[in-house]
Amino acid sequence: MRIEGKRALVTGGSAGIGAEIACRLAARGAKLVIVRETGRAPRR
Repeated sequence: MRIEGKRALVTGGSAGIGAEIACRLAARGAKLVIVRETGRAPRR
Protein backbone atom coordinates (compact mmCIF):
# COMPACT_ATOMS: atom_id res chain seq x y z
CA MET A 1 0.00 0.00 0.00
CA ARG A 2 1.31 3.46 -0.89
CA ILE A 3 1.26 5.74 2.15
CA GLU A 4 3.54 8.61 1.07
CA GLY A 5 1.62 11.89 1.03
CA LYS A 6 -1.49 10.39 2.68
CA ARG A 7 -2.94 11.80 5.89
CA ALA A 8 -3.44 9.69 9.01
CA LEU A 9 -5.10 10.29 12.37
CA VAL A 10 -3.50 8.18 15.10
CA THR A 11 -5.24 7.96 18.46
CA GLY A 12 -3.13 6.98 21.44
CA GLY A 13 -0.02 7.99 19.50
CA SER A 14 2.02 9.11 22.49
CA ALA A 15 2.84 5.60 23.75
CA GLY A 16 2.63 1.89 23.07
CA ILE A 17 1.07 0.52 19.90
CA GLY A 18 -0.21 3.96 18.83
CA ALA A 19 3.32 5.40 19.00
CA GLU A 20 4.73 2.51 16.98
CA ILE A 21 2.06 2.92 14.32
CA ALA A 22 2.73 6.67 14.16
CA CYS A 23 6.47 6.08 13.75
CA ARG A 24 5.97 3.54 10.99
CA LEU A 25 3.53 5.74 9.09
CA ALA A 26 5.85 8.75 9.40
CA ALA A 27 8.80 6.68 8.17
CA ARG A 28 6.76 5.80 5.07
CA GLY A 29 5.97 9.47 4.36
CA ALA A 30 2.50 9.95 5.84
CA LYS A 31 1.40 13.28 7.29
CA LEU A 32 0.18 12.66 10.84
CA VAL A 33 -2.19 14.05 13.42
CA ILE A 34 -1.50 12.37 16.76
CA VAL A 35 -4.13 12.46 19.51
CA ARG A 36 -3.70 11.43 23.12
CA GLU A 37 -5.96 11.28 26.16
CA THR A 38 -5.03 13.66 28.97
CA GLY A 39 -7.16 12.00 31.64
CA ARG A 40 -8.72 15.34 32.58
CA ALA A 41 -12.45 16.04 32.51
CA PRO A 42 -13.55 18.24 29.60
CA ARG A 43 -14.31 21.91 30.33
CA ARG A 44 -17.96 22.91 30.25
